[in-house]
Amino acid sequence: MNTDAHLVPLRPAATVMLIRDHPIDGLEVFMLQRTLKAAFASGMYVFPGGRVDEVDDERMLEEICDGRTDEEASALLGLERGGLAYWVAAIRESFEEAGVLLARKSEDKDPLRFDDEQSHARFGEARLGVNDGSLRFIDLCINEGLRLTTDSIHYVSHWITPVGEARRFDTRFFVAPAPAFQEPLHDDGETIDSLWVTPSEALARHREGKLAMIPPTISNLEFLLKHDSVHSALEAAKRVGVPPSITPRLRTDKDGRVIGVILPGDPDF
Repeated sequence: MNTDAHLVPLRPAATVMLIRDHPIDGLEVFMLQRTLKAAFASGMYVFPGGRVDEVDDERMLEEICDGRTDEEASALLGLERGGLAYWVAAIRESFEEAGVLLARKSEDKDPLRFDDEQSHARFGEARLGVNDGSLRFIDLCINEGLRLTTDSIHYVSHWITPVGEARRFDTRFFVAPAPAFQEPLHDDGETIDSLWVTPSEALARHREGKLAMIPPTISNLEFLLKHDSVHSALEAAKRVGVPPSITPRLRTDKDGRVIGVILPGDPDF
């Protein structure tokens, strides 16, 4: 393997599984298809997620977050500081990519609702601004008097992209209940399709070659597969504690070409 592969920087990232209860099918999760032009995981079905922004003053985030301090968040992630930024990144990416904002008005206890024309239009415009960089996410929160519902978002797994990939990510996966009065939809930019699907159906369609996925997505769907309701999944997520980091390896042929991924537990890992 080219030694330069070890010099590819790890980019911190956060991904959130938005889940809801369907009256007939049970637990469903929201998934997006990445654009075919993406440099990483092009065409794959994933959960909303993306980069974590560096924050100079964690107290600024604590002032807009419910129920989690940076110290507590960092301890869960095994970091000295900056852990709360992962929760905020998961919320920001959910808003950018799916149009779902996991927040409440400071004077309300219930999650935001986008079920009236005015709020739908206002936050739709804000979504575009956050997406194109003309509006900072934290400024949106301050301007709208929002509290991010970080206390309802739970950390469930930690995946690191294999050495040898052109882009590598240090990704934390979270799970959160989808707000009842917000309807997610892909952004037609970074993502080109979206759907609500049960974990069992998603995995079945993957096996049939209908939904392309990378191993971390499959593994996290398998976590949800054990649960038939949002309540059950969230209670299990609360008990995860500090999950182990998982770093797959690339499987290559005799000519050094990548032909697959080796996961922990595989005989040749």
